[in-house]
Amino acid sequence: MNKITIAIDGHSSCGKSTMAKDLAREIGYVYIDTGAMYRAVTLFCLQNGLIKDEKIETDELRKHMNDISITFQLNPTTGKPDTYLNGICVEDKIRTLEVSSKVSYVAALDFVREAMVDLQRLMGEAKGVIMDGRDIGTVVFPNAELKIFVTASDEIRAQRRYDELIAKGEKCNIEDILANIRERDRIDSTRAVSPLRKADDAIVLDNSHMTIPEQKEWLLAQFQRVTAG
Repeated sequence: MNKITIAIDGHSSCGKSTMAKDLAREIGYVYIDTGAMYRAVTLFCLQNGLIKDEKIETDELRKHMNDISITFQLNPTTGKPDTYLNGICVEDKIRTLEVSSKVSYVAALDFVREAMVDLQRLMGEAKGVIMDGRDIGTVVFPNAELKIFVTASDEIRAQRRYDELIAKGEKCNIEDILANIRERDRIDSTRAVSPLRKADDAIVLDNSHMTIPEQKEWLLAQFQRVTAG
């Protein structure tokens, strides 16, 4: 069976990464979390004082782009890929609300997106990959054989994100998370470079009221449909 490229796009906190990881394990594909790549750049900014008074020091960040190395390594315990920034595992650090509140601003920078898209295309050139993000089916891999666009209601996405952070022991407020999600949607959908939008040939999945097993079954069916021929 020839391997294909699977692009999963959609709004934040829709569970894209969870379903992509599950499908990758099921079919033996490589999973690449592109959102984690932008989060890693955001973490680099925070660690190096490149975000001051809610403003990104874009000129300084541009100078440091060659100092940012992002890789993924399989975690033998979880069976899932962890994100590494300059050789250090930052999987937990990039999932904090602090990073979440800044990542859309960093991801909107044209030179950041260009660098990440180049890296994503390099990672996926051999096919047999599943990538999730905002512009995979429209910009990174417009010729992907299977494109999914995932969405869910604002309130459900906020609850999911709240539950995830609480499970990690973080203190958070669901109203703050809801506001963050809506602001990220606004930025992602209106930015000048690679805005979030559904590819014309993408299949929409509203998973507001679906369980993870139901999502997995649905996605596997789409994969089997595309690869059957």
